[in-house]
Amino acid sequence: MKASQFFISTLKEAPADAEVVSHQLMMRAGFIKRLGAGIYSYMPMGLRVIRKVEAIIREEMNRAGAVELLMPVVQPAELWQESGRFQAYGPELMRVKDRHDRDFVIQPTSEEVITDIARQELRSYRQLPKNFYHIQTKFRDERRPRFGVMRGREFTMKDAYSFDRDPQAADKSYEAMYAAYVRIFERMGLTFRAVAADTGAIGGDRSHEFQVIADTGEDAIVYCKDSDYAANIELAEALPLLQQRAAPAQAMTKTPTPGKATCEDVAALLGVPLASTVKSLVLATDEKNEAGDVVKTTVWLLLVRGDHGLNEIKAGKVAGLKDGYRFATVSEIEDHFGCKPGYLGPIATKKPVRVVADRTVANMSDFICGANEADYHLTGVNWGRDLPEPELIADIRNVVEGDPSPDGKGTLAIQRGIEVGHVFFLGTKYSKAMNATYLDETGKPQLLEMGCYGIGVTRIVGAAIEQNHDARGIVWPDALAPFTVVICPIGYDRSADVKQAADRLHDELLARGVDVMLDDRGERPGAMFADWELVGVPHRVVISDRGLKEGQLEYQGRRDAQATAVPVADVLPFVAKRLGM
Repeated sequence: MKASQFFISTLKEAPADAEVVSHQLMMRAGFIKRLGAGIYSYMPMGLRVIRKVEAIIREEMNRAGAVELLMPVVQPAELWQESGRFQAYGPELMRVKDRHDRDFVIQPTSEEVITDIARQELRSYRQLPKNFYHIQTKFRDERRPRFGVMRGREFTMKDAYSFDRDPQAADKSYEAMYAAYVRIFERMGLTFRAVAADTGAIGGDRSHEFQVIADTGEDAIVYCKDSDYAANIELAEALPLLQQRAAPAQAMTKTPTPGKATCEDVAALLGVPLASTVKSLVLATDEKNEAGDVVKTTVWLLLVRGDHGLNEIKAGKVAGLKDGYRFATVSEIEDHFGCKPGYLGPIATKKPVRVVADRTVANMSDFICGANEADYHLTGVNWGRDLPEPELIADIRNVVEGDPSPDGKGTLAIQRGIEVGHVFFLGTKYSKAMNATYLDETGKPQLLEMGCYGIGVTRIVGAAIEQNHDARGIVWPDALAPFTVVICPIGYDRSADVKQAADRLHDELLARGVDVMLDDRGERPGAMFADWELVGVPHRVVISDRGLKEGQLEYQGRRDAQATAVPVADVLPFVAKRLGM
């Protein structure tokens, strides 16, 4: 490819609304152009990267035995109503009507359509297992689209769906996809970690996220340096930090804490460790009648140590909170505790509340909590003596750095990541809702066991940039770069020798199957180099009259601190070696 035949458009400054590095660099390098909120046109340079991502995914999915098809972007609402997600999905699902007033959705995912295909086509156990996948445009009506392609409204994903006869066979399909994902991200040259994860809105029983490691990542990844344990912070188990409760050593005392409404302020005022305080969080659950009217509200008090944070996903798994909860209103809090927030605790509440203590809190003694009176806290509080044992004890907190690993093999560390892939074992969630069955050996209908496996194609592009960039621009791994090698001839339009040497090297690399770009625009060296460093091409060869007279060209890898002089006769094998050919 020659630059004069391609489209190159770079900017010196990023638009003001570009918040994260990947968004800024994709705009500056001419990879995307904003069309609307969370909607982008992919320009030729960016599209080349997307096609490379897709090619790797296709090769590994095919290798794993999956079969490609293509399902529509616009889907009839009847299927989503059948699964129950038309109502449950929320405002992120874009619902539309056609001219006949029929309901449709612009799909963010395709479980319903693939299940409909399976129930029509997979009628016998002899047809199983089967795995279908597609790479398709999706739409999610994000309330606040941001971060460019990282959280856009329109995006591209690879979705695969496996169908098996029983959970044991489904496990094998799950493992095959897990292994394929590892190969995909390894081939892309990304540093990643697979972590156990919550199944979220899609539902199911087994789940792993594939996270690209990046300091700017939205997700916190918990892992153990001494073992293979890794989990999303939403799922990571927090072991009790106290193995048993110590005997009381203090009397319970009502202590003035004027204006100190946080555990941090109370600990500082009293000169005690933050870990001796207990934080109160108040939730509410509503019982509704068939008409949707609230007929009963239950108030819950969740207790975590003062230096810990509530894990809302874990809280949602506590018995009584599984069907949904909300944070209590100020009026509900004052009605049940007789006090404003900031001084709440489990002792002498105005009305009964259900108490859930985190595992660590349940083993604390002589702790500090709110007195349910403004400007006062209780010190020296002990379970059993000063208040009843907690009604429920559960893991409801986020882990913190240094916590013991749940596998008993060391301590936990936390790093940031960007989710680019997710694998789920769905079981019969959709096949049961949509009556997708096959006939077993005895002729009896059985529900299909399903798995679903997603990769964010366009999100990978942003995540790769977040992980691989410097002050000059993008630093692509070879496998994802829009071009692998760029030839930068100085004076291409003025020197016949430079032009001849550049054209020859371009044609030789092209003949070897290298994705090469020859910059024949006649730009000044500084501007030319800056463009390709911004774009992130991993290998650069500079050809100049002076170098040719000395019998040398210059090679520089995008991560190299300085250029390397290479004899003209050796440049082809030299570059080939750097490319691993």
